[in-house]
Amino acid sequence: MTDRSYASAPGGHPPQTQLLTDRAVFTDAYAVIPHGVMRDIVTSALPFWDKTRLWVISRPLSGFAETFSQYIMEVAPGGGSDKPEPDELAQAVLFVTAGEISLSIAETTYTLAAGGYAYIPPATAWTLRSTGTEPARFHWVRKTYDKVEGLDTPPAFVSSDQQVDPIAMPGTDGKWATTRFVDPTDLRHDMHVNIVTLQPGATIPFAETHVMEHGLYVLEGKAVYRLNQDWVEVEAGDYMWLRAFCPQACYAGGPAPFRYLLYKDVNRHMKLGRP
Repeated sequence: MTDRSYASAPGGHPPQTQLLTDRAVFTDAYAVIPHGVMRDIVTSALPFWDKTRLWVISRPLSGFAETFSQYIMEVAPGGGSDKPEPDELAQAVLFVTAGEISLSIAETTYTLAAGGYAYIPPATAWTLRSTGTEPARFHWVRKTYDKVEGLDTPPAFVSSDQQVDPIAMPGTDGKWATTRFVDPTDLRHDMHVNIVTLQPGATIPFAETHVMEHGLYVLEGKAVYRLNQDWVEVEAGDYMWLRAFCPQACYAGGPAPFRYLLYKDVNRHMKLGRP
């Protein structure tokens, strides 16, 4: 696979001459956070992270998406954390979009550049440092691990977009493909974070309606996405957040491939209410 460039939050601050109108929308079925609103004024900080800021682009909300959180992290050279995760039940996926990080998991150290991917199971010691000359930017997806008696917790692993061949959807001649970092039949995993690629003109040709929640961060390209009853335009750097059963479809506009990082919760029984 050739080297790729991935979108990141722009930061900064728009000029006073810019129009207020944007594509940001929050409904009871989905949200769209366009890259143009990911500015300095909406960044956050975290305990025990130095030279770091982040954009929180999803978090559990009652009545909306409830299983995960997702951050866009920006860590200046030399910054990072020796105590990154305070929740022992939280698992994580990291996906690097720019710069370089040194990631130590259980005393094994890895270097990840753009396209680098890491899965970190719960109750696992890890540290992270930005080691390049430019800020490191990466997505951090967090989910409480849903332990099942009789299934082991999955091990940590490191991979990359460049190392994994996309798997074409049947009947699409490779126009719609998914880069899967976890075997879908491995039931130890209760979430998948994959990359979906649609070539120019390709479609998701039906309104998917399913129980999995989604976070979709557009890494490259542009498309028109069907969300519930609406068609919305999205491009590199935009984020979509879909609650369970929100109908969804897509048409990739070109001229370049349309690629997005996709979160979904999988492989577990539905929690039942109790009186």
